[in-house]
Amino acid sequence: MDRLKKRADFLRAARGVRRVEGAVTLEICKSGTPDAPWRVGFTASRKVGNAVARNRAKRRLRAAASQLLPLLGRKGHDYVLVARASTGTRAFDALLADVTAALKSAHKGLDRITGEGT
Repeated sequence: MDRLKKRADFLRAARGVRRVEGAVTLEICKSGTPDAPWRVGFTASRKVGNAVARNRAKRRLRAAASQLLPLLGRKGHDYVLVARASTGTRAFDALLADVTAALKSAHKGLDRITGEGT
């Protein structure tokens, strides 16, 4: 799993398509090259809670992404999963469902904007 680490990459994804589903917010954009592997980043603001709560929320998002992005991720796309206040306490099956719904919805929105369909 390639990771987003530079602030500029996170800001570019924030300007892309954003979907909120349950306990997660997903931001998605195309990366520079279409054949590049998908990349993913994780973030949690102080609204989520103290450092322990933010770290737990990001761990849960990493676990969900490692299960779902190999199946649903697209080459040449960048994904940012943003934790919400309920990410740390939501049932993991429900969190997986939230990420799946957000991915499918964001891909549809991005396809509508770019005029593509895969």
